[in-house]
Amino acid sequence: MGGVTSSIAAKFAFFPPSPPSYTVVVDNSCGGKLCIPEVPRREDVDVLKLRTRRGNDIVAVHVKHPKASATMLYSHGNAADLGQMFELFIELSLRLRVNLMGYDYSGYGQSTGKPTEYNTYADIDAIYKCLKEQYGVKDEQLILYGQSVGSGPTVDLASRIPNLRGVVLHSPIMSGIRVLYPVKRTYWFDIYKNIDKIGMINCPVLVIHGTADEVVDCSHGKQLWEHCKQKYEPVWINGGGHCNLELYPEYLKHLKKFVLALGKSKPATNGCEKVSVDSDNQNKGTESTTKDTFELRPDVPEISRNSLDSRLEKSKKTNKAEKSRMSTDRVDKFRRIKGLVW
Repeated sequence: MGGVTSSIAAKFAFFPPSPPSYTVVVDNSCGGKLCIPEVPRREDVDVLKLRTRRGNDIVAVHVKHPKASATMLYSHGNAADLGQMFELFIELSLRLRVNLMGYDYSGYGQSTGKPTEYNTYADIDAIYKCLKEQYGVKDEQLILYGQSVGSGPTVDLASRIPNLRGVVLHSPIMSGIRVLYPVKRTYWFDIYKNIDKIGMINCPVLVIHGTADEVVDCSHGKQLWEHCKQKYEPVWINGGGHCNLELYPEYLKHLKKFVLALGKSKPATNGCEKVSVDSDNQNKGTESTTKDTFELRPDVPEISRNSLDSRLEKSKKTNKAEKSRMSTDRVDKFRRIKGLVW
């Protein structure tokens, strides 16, 4: 049954960029370290290849910040890979003052294997193990960040670790089937059953979602937030789409306040409570708009992250949406019609 589920998952969810936006080579001038030639070389970035328990070799980057008190493990969205995400990882590490580990799922970028639900669970477990063993990261220092389809492995791992510092869910999905249909129950063949796992997360959870998201409706983020044990003030970005939330000033402003709040107080271990930041911290966090929006730095190449939105818009122009019955043998047709790239 697990194999059937994984097959359905692959049909529903995964759109690895083809060809990949980057390569990985051995740099003999730096003692044989791995590097990505397509992005600027940095002393504060490690490029890694890790073997998962399912036998795949996945590529990861670890960005170091000299004053970091926390580490963020970032699971990116669909139709993207490390080459496209590299610029954002550098900026987030700099602005949030955190170490950041990002990775490509099996079958994405230069990672081997095929993208399946259970492979992504093995992928994030391999990254988590590396952070603990190679970088000495404790659970209390770790913030998990899941964007769109990346909310699946993020919620799964967070539900199994009791002492995380925090979790960020960016345009998350309740489950795979629920992206296609507004069903009220969970089916056995569904994937990324976040709505059933979110209540097992014992740390503060920040949910960020755009109100104009046409790929994953904002109701997904709102339902997940309602089911959290420890609710941090969510961010519903007015007019925000599925892949452009980083361009809104409230995105970074609220994310910075969340990371700051986690660093100043220990998360409670029980009870359904709303975690908030005191007014002094909120006032300090209200910086000018220009400081809380991302701008391309001159030393970073302009690698587009709009592949998801552009694919969606193209699909809308060439295909007419239609309602269909939920059946696993017609998933590919649904995917083409709806342009689902979460």
